[in-house]
Amino acid sequence: MILRKKFLGNVFRALRKTIHSNPYCRSATVNEVNSQYEEEFGHTPVMPNEVLEALRPADNQVFLDMTFGAGGHSRHLLNTAAIKLYCLDRDPVAYEKAVKLSKEYGSSVTPLLGRFSEMQDVLKNVGVLPNSVDGVLIDAGCSSMQMDCPERGFSVSKNGPLDMRMDGSRFPDEPTAADVLSSLDVPSLVKIFKIYGEEKRSKKVAQALFDARYMLKSINTTYELADLIEGILEGEKRFDKLRRPSHSATKVFQGLRIFVNNELNELNYAIEMAHLFLKPGGRIAVITFHSLEDRIVKRHFLGIDMDEPVSQSLSQKYSNAALWHTKADIDQLYSKKWTPLHKHIIKPSAEEIAANPRSRSAKLRAAFKNSESV
Repeated sequence: MILRKKFLGNVFRALRKTIHSNPYCRSATVNEVNSQYEEEFGHTPVMPNEVLEALRPADNQVFLDMTFGAGGHSRHLLNTAAIKLYCLDRDPVAYEKAVKLSKEYGSSVTPLLGRFSEMQDVLKNVGVLPNSVDGVLIDAGCSSMQMDCPERGFSVSKNGPLDMRMDGSRFPDEPTAADVLSSLDVPSLVKIFKIYGEEKRSKKVAQALFDARYMLKSINTTYELADLIEGILEGEKRFDKLRRPSHSATKVFQGLRIFVNNELNELNYAIEMAHLFLKPGGRIAVITFHSLEDRIVKRHFLGIDMDEPVSQSLSQKYSNAALWHTKADIDQLYSKKWTPLHKHIIKPSAEEIAANPRSRSAKLRAAFKNSESV
């Protein structure tokens, strides 16, 4: 398992924090998306045409959208071919939207609520068997719907309770971002900010946040955390990939969010489950938004074990394995579960980035399931 479980320990077992009575935004707006359909929350799906090209949906096929969100990609799939679509999301608000979509499209859509790590049982309960799905879509990370809702506590630019739980109140005993900041020691916070947030000043930030705890300064809202970090890193100018000014707390927020939701382990599990349920030759398209996510997807598609050093070549692996393993073991070493569809990652066009700046960091990888890996 990736970092989270290694140092979480028993810290949160005794936590029984008060759950906010209304952790979700219920209001919705309707905007035109890609001149093809309207989408709630003004959500514009990233690289929709590239996703369709990768998955190539056809009539009577079965697809699984593992990150339904506001439903943008699902609508594109449904409007392209007469498919059966299973819509999964861990967020109860997204699930409600999938239920609404199912009323619009009837039996073509089945809404599902659950994490990737719950997916096997969730699909089993609705009769979906391994090796039965034609295509899978994963749009990793935090959705625009979650980011734009202040009450969810994801955004550095919108004030709200420091929550960040993608599951909302489904698991009330699990820690919020505020719980993490008030409970973990400095070394643990450093790991979260450095590894998950890729924050270069992780030690300075972690120590300051820890010290604030002993100055009777509780951090309960997104603005409180953002303002404190801005003060800690005063004078540092940061920019996003479009060279626009970026808030100094952005990477800390990312690290906390990934940790709270166990996102990297969940993504790793998602690709394993996608392989289990896809037919031989079935396709998967995965959109990621930062290097940590992309690294996991790349390793899966290239057949590199998550714990294996990147520099170890296949010939080295063969030479080492031949000393200790059988021919069957070595044959399995050479076989790969996936064949990538593209030599390089797919990125949004300049036109799309101009129309939807949130797409600027997106990377798309696609692959098909090898028949010999069933």
